Parts: sequence; C-alpha cells; structure tokens
Amino acid sequence: MLATECNYFTVPQNVLQMNVTNNNYADPNNLTFEEIKILGLLQEPVSVTVLQNNDVQNSSHNITYNPVDKVALIKGLQLELGKSYSLRWTLGTSVNEKYDCHPGLNASKEKCEQLGCVWTEDLSSLRVPYCYYNGPDNAYSVADVKYTSSGVTANLTFNKSNLKAYGKSTLPISTLRLEVKYHNNHMLQFKIYDYANERYEVPVPLNVPKSPESTVKNRLYDVTVQNKPFGIQVRRRSTGTVIWDSQLPTFTFSDMFIQISTRLASQYLYGFGETEHTMFRRDMNWHTWGMFTRDQPPGYKMNSYGFQPFYMGLEEDGNAHGVLLLNSNAMDVTFQPTPALTYRTTGGILDFYMVLGPTPELVVQEYTALVGRPVMPPYWALGFQLCRYGYENDTEIAKLVEDMKAARIPYDVQYADIDYMERQLDFTLNPRFTGLPALINKIQEEGMRFILILDPAISGNETNYPAFTRGLEKDVFIKWPNTNDIIYAKVWPDLPNVEVNNTLDWETQVELYRAYVAFPDFFRNSTTEWWTREITEVYTNPHNASKSLKFDGLWIDMNEPASFVNGAVGGCRNQQLNFPPYVPQLGSRSEGLIFKTLCMEGQHYLPDGSPVSHYNVHNLYGWAQTKPTLDALRNITKERGIVITRSTYPSSGKWSGHWLGDNTAAWNQLDKSIIGMMEFSLFGVSYTGADICGFFGDSEYELCARWMELGAFYPYSRNHKWKGAKRQDPVAWNSTFEDLSRKVLNIRYTLLPYLYTLMHEANAHGSTVIRPLLHEFVRDKTTWEIHRQFLWGPALLVSPALDQGAVAVNAYLPNARWYDYHTGEYIGFRGQFRNLPSPLEHINLHIRGGYILPQQSPANTTFYSRRNPLALTVALNDSQLAAGQLYWDDGVRIGKYKDKSLTFFFLFLQNILEIKVLHRGYADPNNLKFTRIKILGVTSTVQEVTVSQNGEVIQSPHVVSYNSQNQVLEITQLELELGKDYTLKWS
Repeated sequence: MLATECNYFTVPQNVLQMNVTNNNYADPNNLTFEEIKILGLLQEPVSVTVLQNNDVQNSSHNITYNPVDKVALIKGLQLELGKSYSLRWTLGTSVNEKYDCHPGLNASKEKCEQLGCVWTEDLSSLRVPYCYYNGPDNAYSVADVKYTSSGVTANLTFNKSNLKAYGKSTLPISTLRLEVKYHNNHMLQFKIYDYANERYEVPVPLNVPKSPESTVKNRLYDVTVQNKPFGIQVRRRSTGTVIWDSQLPTFTFSDMFIQISTRLASQYLYGFGETEHTMFRRDMNWHTWGMFTRDQPPGYKMNSYGFQPFYMGLEEDGNAHGVLLLNSNAMDVTFQPTPALTYRTTGGILDFYMVLGPTPELVVQEYTALVGRPVMPPYWALGFQLCRYGYENDTEIAKLVEDMKAARIPYDVQYADIDYMERQLDFTLNPRFTGLPALINKIQEEGMRFILILDPAISGNETNYPAFTRGLEKDVFIKWPNTNDIIYAKVWPDLPNVEVNNTLDWETQVELYRAYVAFPDFFRNSTTEWWTREITEVYTNPHNASKSLKFDGLWIDMNEPASFVNGAVGGCRNQQLNFPPYVPQLGSRSEGLIFKTLCMEGQHYLPDGSPVSHYNVHNLYGWAQTKPTLDALRNITKERGIVITRSTYPSSGKWSGHWLGDNTAAWNQLDKSIIGMMEFSLFGVSYTGADICGFFGDSEYELCARWMELGAFYPYSRNHKWKGAKRQDPVAWNSTFEDLSRKVLNIRYTLLPYLYTLMHEANAHGSTVIRPLLHEFVRDKTTWEIHRQFLWGPALLVSPALDQGAVAVNAYLPNARWYDYHTGEYIGFRGQFRNLPSPLEHINLHIRGGYILPQQSPANTTFYSRRNPLALTVALNDSQLAAGQLYWDDGVRIGKYKDKSLTFFFLFLQNILEIKVLHRGYADPNNLKFTRIKILGVTSTVQEVTVSQNGEVIQSPHVVSYNSQNQVLEITQLELELGKDYTLKWS
C-alpha cells in the first residue's frame, strides 16, 4: 500500500470538522485549503472561528453569503493539508437581513419577544428595526405542489405555534391556496387566498387572456415554489437573475393583516404612489411609505390622493420588470438595503401581476396592456390652461381672457373652481356668476374651451335641491351598515342662510357653516344614472336655458373621498375597522383610517348588488367616479372631452388625466413635479402636470418664470392658484413676463403635432409621453438616477433651470447625437454632464439625432393653430438617418383611432426624405400643407432639391438655403399637401 494522507470531513450543527485519519505522506507543495463553500445554509454565518486542538487560531478570512441561493463562501483561509481543524460559525442576522417583526405602533422588547422575535436596539441607525425575526422561517409550509405548462398550484398550511401572540383578526388563516398563472410569455400572476372562506377581492377588471397563452419554449421566466419556509421564486430565464424571492420570515396572512417580503434584483426601484418623492429612484435605506387615498397636499412621507401599488425594478444588467399588487386596502411598503421590499396590507388577498419587459419602456407597455391604455385627450387639451380658486365673479374671468388675448399668449382652456357654485353646491350657479353661461359661449365661439369642477359630496340641508332629493329617490348615498341611514360628513357646501365669517379658525367655520353632506356610492348602477342626469342638467338647464353651462371637460376633485370631519358628524361606530389592529405608516397615523375621510364601516354595493365596506373600497372611490364622469361628458357633448381626477387607482388613466395636487409656490416643487410626472408615466397616466407657479402661497417672479418654462412641457399645462394668494397668471406680472410666457408657449404650440402623436402612441401602444432618460438609455447607469431632466417621447430632451438664481443648468446628454432645438446646431459632446447657459428667458431643449419631429405654426389657440402650415425638423444621427411619424385627426371625435385619422411615416435615408401616408381615414378641411422642412446635421452644401410623387418629379416653388456653420439645410415655400405621399431628393 502506498503512503497516503486521508482527510475526513464532518458537519454537525454549525461546525465543520476536518480530521486527518491517516497521516504518512507530506505533500511537497505545502498545500492549503483557502476557500470553503457551504451550500444550503438557511441563515447567514455572521462569524467563523478556526480551531486547532480546541485552540482558536488567528485567521484573516472573510465571509460572503448569498441569501437567494443559500450559499456561504469563506475565503482567505490558510488550513494546511495534513492537519486537523474545526470551523465553527455563528448563525445570525446581519443588519441588512433584519425584517421588522413589530411594524405597528408602540413596539417594545416585551411585545417583540411575545411574537418569538429578537429585540436589539441599534443606535447606529435611526431606521433599522429593533424587533426582527429570529431566523429565516415563516409560519407556512407547502403541500400538493403541481406544476403544469400553464402555471403552478399549491396548498399552504400554517404551522400552529405561539398563537398567544395574535389577536383574533391577526390570527393567521390555517390553510391558503397559491395559484400561479403563466398568462403570456412576458406576464404571470400569482395569487394567495383563503379558498375555504370567500374574502374581498378588488373589483377592477384587468385585461388577462381567458386561458394562458404562454409557451414553455418562449416564456421569459421560470417559477419555483419553495417549501419550509414557503416562498415563491421568479427568475428571468435569459440571465438567471432572480427578480422575486419571497422565501423570507415575514410571510403571514390573517383577516386584517397580510404581510409578504421579497428580495429585489438591485437597489434600483421606481414607483409606488401617490406620495411626493425627492428622487425618482426610491431610497432603499430603511424607509416605509403608506398608501391610502387622502385629501393631503404633497409632503414628505404623506400619503396623498391616489393609490398606486405598482413598481418597476431594474436588474444590474439593465433589464427591467414591473410588479402590481392588486389590493385596495390600506397598505404600506418598506424598503431596506438588502435590497428587499415588504408589503403590509390590512385586508383582501395577495394578487400579484408581474411583467418581464425586458426594457423599461416595454414594462410600461405591458403594464398598460394589463390595466388599460392611457386616455387619448382632445387636441385642445394640449393647449395652455388657466384656473384659480377665488375668482370673484364672471367679470374677472372675462377680463383675464381679454388680457391674455391682448398679450397674444397662447391659451386654450379656462376653468371655474367651486366659486361658480351657489354656496359650493354641485350643479348650481352662484348669483355672482350669472354671466358665466354667456361668457362660456363667447369664448367657445372664439376657439377656446371651458372646464368646470365637480365635487362628490352632496348637501343634505337644502329644502329645494334636486341633486339630493333625486339621490334619495335613486338610493345612491353611502349608508351605515344594515340600516337605511345615510352617513353624513362635512366638506365644502355651506348651510343656507348663513353669513360666513372667514376670520374664524377653520374648525369653527366647519362646525358653524358647513352643511351635512352625503357621499354618492359610484359602484351602483343607479348612481351612474343619477350622476349623468345631474351633469346633463348643468349643460342643458331644463328650467332656464340661459343658465346652461356648456362645458367641454370636467375636473373631479375631493374624491378620495375628502371630509372636513374625521369619519362622520357625530363619529363612527366600528372601532376595529377605523382603528384596525395594524394601521399602516400613514400621515397622522394615530388618527386611524378615518382622518379626513369617511367611516370605514360605510356600506357600498357593487354593480351585482353585493355589499362591500368602505374599509375595502376606500382607495377605489375616485376610480369608481371617473368612468361615469367621462361617459356622461362624452354622452352630453358628443366630443372626446377630458376628465381630470385627483384620486387615482391602477387603470384610472384609461379615462382621465391627473394633476399632482395642491402644491406650494416653492423652488423644491419644480423637480418634484418632474418626478411625479415620471411616476404617473409608469402608472399609465400620460396626461399629467403640476399646478404651474404653485397652488398655495405667493409665487415670486423668478420662480413663476422658471415654472412657466418647465410647465410649458407638462402634458397637462395649467397655471392654478389658491384664493388667499396673489395672482400669478402670465398677465399678472409685467410685459417681460408676458414675452417670456409667449415665447415658451409658442414653442409648445409649435411642437403640438409631435406631442399629440406621442399621446396617440400612448393610447394605442402604451408608450410613455413624459419619458425618464433611463427608458431610452438604460445601458447607461448614469441615467438611472436622473430626475431633473426628462424626454418627450424618444426625441426631445428638456433640461429646465430648477434653482433660484441659476444662470446655467448642469445637464446630462446621453450617448446620442444631440442638436440645440433653438439653433439647430450639433452640440458636439455626448455621454457627459455639461453646464449649459440658461438665462431667465431660456429653457434648454435638444433634439435627438435619428428622429423627425412634425410641427405647426403656433397661434393663440389650437383652434387656429390647427389651420396653420405644417413643418418637419429632421435630425440626422451618426449614420445620417432619421425617422418619425405624425398622427392627425379632427382632434375631438370619439372612437377608435383607426377609423377617422391620418397616420404618416417619415424616413430620411441617403439624401432622400420619404413622406408616406400609412392610413388615410381623414381629410382635413383646412387644406393643410407642409411648407417648411429643416434638416439638421447636413455636412455638405446642397444646391438643388427635387420633389416627386409616384416616381415623377413635380413642379415645386420651394427655396433652399444651407447654413454651413450650423450644418442646417432649410427648404421653405413647399406645398406638400397633407394626406399625400412625397419624395424629396438632393445631391
């Protein structure tokens, strides 16, 4: 027998024993064990000790642990071959692996340990949880896992232990069902519910195939259901990246508290709303954000008007995915640097939908295919708009319209806020506004449009108020459960016959002057009929035709729903629903769920007649009001119209636009408005913007000037103000301010054909209009952090000045060929930050090479600009190519875009520009022509341009000019008729 050395390894609990059993060979190479990998380790080894003969050895090793694959790697060891060692490790919880075990109010060591968790006060960080789970196990195990070609099913069982820690409503449900459906190759759904007892599920219809359409071969994902502890793992098949991994200790599912965590593929996560954020990328450093619709002006960690439980995650290689939790109960989400995310919700079920992209833009297209494509606004709604809460009378509005006209500032839409109503009662007309019907008719004859506000709350204190009496007849109002009694709150409507003293404090005014109001239940079919009738009688007053208000759009406010008393007049009746066992981390958390809204026990009825509590559908209130409002508007006006809603839920964008709420006249609101718009791009709401110059507080000159420049590039471009503050419309300042406003709005109106085409692309294909840079340049990680610049579609980069006193903007120009919009000149750098001059009257705009932008000469309103000559700007890329499109219709008709529209495709290739009509469904009555074409990046002189149709050169009176310094070729005095194909060629 040869002399050999045998090592024998054993691994009892958390010890690796390396014993030499036979030692009669000395290897000449001084071999050492330097690396040990341990597979299947469920918890992280926080320390490893090396011993020899029970003596601790000095060892400068390091430990890494992959919690997804459960693999520990110990590197830097020096264990000599031929010697016996033992390695002992302590399993623990590193800071990043601490998942909060007591997220409720008033956590303590005693309460924590009752839950079987660990309490460690970590004073080094303010937000690391003191109470965290002891180990990786959660309370559920898995049985009966069945994998098929279309999904997975399994049963989850609660392992009963430590039940004393739970109250009745937080006692985990003993058996749950998991269903995973592979809906198509890029979308899956996983749903966890109680199959023994029916629970509330969100009544919002989604577009999913009737039966799964994915194929085993082409699916972008693989799903594994993990046992002991239960978890779901989703991997991107092409890269192996794990994009969802919920095998974590947090999972619990009870009647009023449901919690699930997942590891994330990277630190780069975007979305969840509606809350004001200071960055587009979410801060993963131990932050919890509540979601519950509330009349709450934007503020840090304040849950605001909408409820958007959707996020987009980037993976380290730039692939992207999106996740929707279809749940409508009060909720919060916690981000931690693991990176991981924890959802906590107070009811319903867990119903997740995941889309696999793989690009950010595809994520949004796939998500909007699921929830519904963004609404197509009418062309006029892309014009500039003015509003104010606090107009004294219709004369004040009439003067504003005349002043704007005299200043020649483009402006399409005027609003009336609740001032036009008598005592803030819906569907009434204030005596101070008796001239409003005639004013609306006059401005419409001049090519403008008018939008009215409506609130949901209806006064019950009137003797002759048809809206209330007919509401009673139709049984439309929310009631106390199992009674016929309406729940009354207070909002804006005042009592009859009172003189309001505005010098009193707010609470006293509410108590003395505000009427008792009832809230319509917009889930009921009877409410839709009632609402439609009330709106119709505003438009066509059946008692006095001269009081008819011929509005073009509707603005629905206060629909969270908002109340000026918490819960109800006289208080609520169900303590557990209004102060559930777990109140998510909302603003004014100690006030429970009734803060500024209705009692949670309010009874709604779904269209099928089934009862549901306000507790479950609170976050759907604005959503439920939006479609009936749009349907009524279109039915009445016979035009497309626009609805602007304050409160949103996934799929609200199908029917409405959204403004970002009651902001403040402050510099820090400028970039926050960009972040808000980019988030609503993710949520499928294209038609968004903030109140230009700020709603609350007095705006000052420089701030308002910069905001007018930025706001000219909001899809929804409206300057709006609070009644207590000074005027801030463009004609409220001086002639210099008017010049600046006119100049930037003329740029907007020039680009409206491009913006309208982007709106069509969003409506038809779900692409974004306000587009984060990372959507176009996702391979460039610098763009993952940018939120002070944005794109219109793929081709126009907007880099506004956002800081007081700024004379330059530090802008990032990604890796493409960029041309200055104002001069047409190639800027000569890319993939870097540059300080771009930005005097007060200037906003930096850049056109991306490779794109063709359709344009039109501006006018005071879109009614007139739509009659003006068209133009094209062709921006060549490095290969001297460019392409673009134009969508054109009458701007107002209702119906499928394919019916009555024109769609053009433009292509520039090797000194040839093709103008091709792809779809001819509309003949414009204004005999429009393309009269000017500008080509940027033309490197050599052009003498002659020929125009052809069907291969034949035709006569054309055009003039050619070439600027060799800027390398811009301009062809003017063309007569290319809209709706015909042309080819332009030059040598």
